[in-house]
Amino acid sequence: MPGGHIELKDLCKKFGDVVAINHIDLSIAPGEFFSLLGPSGCGKTTTLRLIAGFEDATSGQILLDGVDLAHTHPHKRPVNTVFQAYMIFPHLNVYENVAFGLRRQHVSRSDIRHRVGDALELVQLQQLAHRKPSQLSGGQQQRVALARALILHPAVLLLDEPLGALDAKLRRQLQVELKALQQRVGITFVYVTHDQEEALTMSDRIAVMSHGIVEQVGTPREVYDEPTTEFVADFLGISNMISADAQPDGSGGCRLQVGEFTLMAKVGATNSRGTVKCVVRPERVKLEPYDSSGGNRVPGIVEHLVYLGSATRVVVHLATGQTLQSLIQSDGVHLPYEQGTAVQVYLPPDAVRVLRPVGQAVAAAGSGANDEPEAGEPSEVRAASGQAIEGSMQ
Repeated sequence: MPGGHIELKDLCKKFGDVVAINHIDLSIAPGEFFSLLGPSGCGKTTTLRLIAGFEDATSGQILLDGVDLAHTHPHKRPVNTVFQAYMIFPHLNVYENVAFGLRRQHVSRSDIRHRVGDALELVQLQQLAHRKPSQLSGGQQQRVALARALILHPAVLLLDEPLGALDAKLRRQLQVELKALQQRVGITFVYVTHDQEEALTMSDRIAVMSHGIVEQVGTPREVYDEPTTEFVADFLGISNMISADAQPDGSGGCRLQVGEFTLMAKVGATNSRGTVKCVVRPERVKLEPYDSSGGNRVPGIVEHLVYLGSATRVVVHLATGQTLQSLIQSDGVHLPYEQGTAVQVYLPPDAVRVLRPVGQAVAAAGSGANDEPEAGEPSEVRAASGQAIEGSMQ
């Protein structure tokens, strides 16, 4: 389906003195599954409500296919919303719930029958058309809400944590189904969640938000493997954060002094100088025998092991005084570690990522704020003016 290109330009929303959305810029491509990810209070739901028209912007533009909708009434916007509470009518059966919007538009009875049939087939509920909501499971009710929203052919579908009320196993199943559904219908999905697994599983791109600003925009792989700020690195997955003193080595890398040990970093803001934070994902941390030698190794003592089934998490206290975690995939071989085992911790230079200094978290691409711009950094991420209030409304 054509259309569905969303552009947020210098968008700001205040509730009294509280800044909920702090002058953000975003561009969401037609047909993209785009997620707004962040903790409670970060502004993701407020952003969604601004796009839907349920809140009025304090300033800025909300463009849909080039048309500014910032001051357009919700019912006149070509968008539909699916909420965490599905809001399906308890007194109507599945067929009548899905047909409700079409009847409001005075669509002919034969066209309603045809389009409802297609919508129910799309969400695999053909056999349940005459059931009442009370006779459906949570996952089935979610599908009814999706069918009712999609049957009106919106340019954009907004989803506000629609899987939040479901149990973990069903939620994982529906994550896959929802992504497949979006690919079939081909319209733009904007999905709000605080669940990083949901965002990583379904999204084409993710905007990670904090305190009303966009910290980083990128593909799931980019925001996980290539975080640019301490917040993104810490929020997504388990992160080993290392404080170090940085000095560029003149060859595109960075020399890090961590206590009496020197490490090399090859990725991130490697032209940084002075005190920096670095991140290493646990799956990139390698444990070796204590007598191993070579660069980027720090001795340590195993504190404890956590068996996770598919992997084992090994917590190591380093000679620098810091604690790191290593994630070792289970392969049927017994691990030679126990509490008190002395090891060398190897941190590959291409796994040690130097994060941007504080104050450069959302600098515009090409502004020169970051000494070494990240490859593929989105141009829509820009410096936020002012400071978002810590307790900003979501």
